[in-house]
Formats: sequence, structure tokens, C-alpha cells
Amino acid sequence: MQILPRHYVFLGLFLLIGITMALDISVDVKVSPYTKKMHAYIDSLPEGSTLIISFDHEASSLPEIRPIALAMLRHSFQKNFKLIGVSLYPEGTLIGYRLMKNIAKEYDKTYGDDFVYLGFRPQYIAAILAMGESIESTYPQDYLGNDYNSIPMLSNIQNYDDIEAVISIADGSLTTHWIEYGGQFNIKILGAVTAAMVTTYDPYLSSNQMTAMIGGLRGAAEYEKLLGMKGGGSRGMLAQSAAHLYIIFLVILGNIFYFRSRKKGGKS
Repeated sequence: MQILPRHYVFLGLFLLIGITMALDISVDVKVSPYTKKMHAYIDSLPEGSTLIISFDHEASSLPEIRPIALAMLRHSFQKNFKLIGVSLYPEGTLIGYRLMKNIAKEYDKTYGDDFVYLGFRPQYIAAILAMGESIESTYPQDYLGNDYNSIPMLSNIQNYDDIEAVISIADGSLTTHWIEYGGQFNIKILGAVTAAMVTTYDPYLSSNQMTAMIGGLRGAAEYEKLLGMKGGGSRGMLAQSAAHLYIIFLVILGNIFYFRSRKKGGKS
């Protein structure tokens, strides 16, 4: 196979990102008002509060979503919250369970007492509305097949009246459905979304239909800074910044070759 110049470009980008991700270097970021508001709200909740964390994303967005999800889970377990995991996307179901289970181990949290994972239900609008009436009726069993009423943590959880807030970790529009349908039950909605979706949810944040929001890899890095820990957000920001500089370098280099070619009368 003939090796073309673009192959070297892709190889260079691959090596650059691989090296920067391997380095134990954190990028110092200025924390945005969005992230400060999210952190302040979660920090204001009393210990023992019950939150629903909804993994509303596909596997393709995991590189950006995972650091956000880990930051939210770590803060929640630090605060000794009781966490109920659900998913409105089939793809996010197993991912959410593994993330919750792994972070729970870091904080010595016990399944059934400190967190539980209910999993996926089809027809997300119907699922959101049904949980407003009865979570047990919507999820008679958890993701592992345990009966709802056999799980100690859920003994006093009937519906959204017993939940402090819902954190929707999303790469698309599913947070909108939590706002529009879950909001009918006066439940607080928090968004942890990809950077591309931040402007979509700005109006909901301005109108107080959504309580707080963080967005993208930068939001994860900012949240990690507020928590005083290193994570995928900080490393990802370094790799992202390096990739942007690499592309700028290639644009400059390409223009240099182009103008030199024109000066010599060659083909561009």
C-alpha cells in the first residue's frame, strides 16, 4: 500500500494524543460559572440525600462523557448520597452500571445500601412519567434481577417526592425530556452534557427549568479542579489542546509549502 502524506499526518496526531494522555500532567483551567453552580448545588445537599443518575448517552460519546460521569459520581459518593442509576438509552445501560460499581468500590459503598442500579426501560417519555407515579411499578426489579422491595435503600423511595434531584448524563436531547416531563413533578434536573449540547440547554438554565449544568471535557476538568483531584478531564484537556496546536502547525506548514511552490512557479 502506498503511504501518502496524510497517513503521516494521522500517525503524528495518534502519537501526539497517545503521549499527552500518558503524561501525568494536569491543565490548569479557569472554572466557569456553570461548573461552580453545579458544584455548589450538589455540595449544598445534606448527606444521605437520594439522587437519580441517568446515563442517557451512547457508547460513541464515552471519551467525553466518561470523565464527566466519574466526576459527578465521585462528588456524590464523597457526600454520602444514595444513588439510583437508570438509563434512557440501551447503550448506556451497561456503561452506567460499570461506572457506578467501580467508583463505589473507591469509596467502600455497598450495593443495595448506598447505591442501586435499576437499568433501562424502553419508551423513555413513558418511563420518566411512570417514575413520577411509582418507581417500583416502573422497575419491579433492578438491573441484577433483585426485587425492588428487597433492596434496603429503596424501602422508603416511592416516586420523585423522595428524590432530591436527577442528574442526566447525556450526549443528545434526552435531558430535554427530563426537563419537560420530569419537571412536571417539581424534581430538580441537573445536566452533565457534551460540549456540543451546552448551547441547546442554555435557555432551560436561564429560565430555571434546569437547575445546573456542566458541559464537555472542559467541564469535567473544571469539576475535578473543584474536587481537588486529577482525572480524565484534565488529561483529556491536555490532549485536546495539543491536538489543536498540532492542527494549527499543519495549517501554517501547508501554507508555507503552498507559497514556496507558487514563488518557484510550480503546481500548488
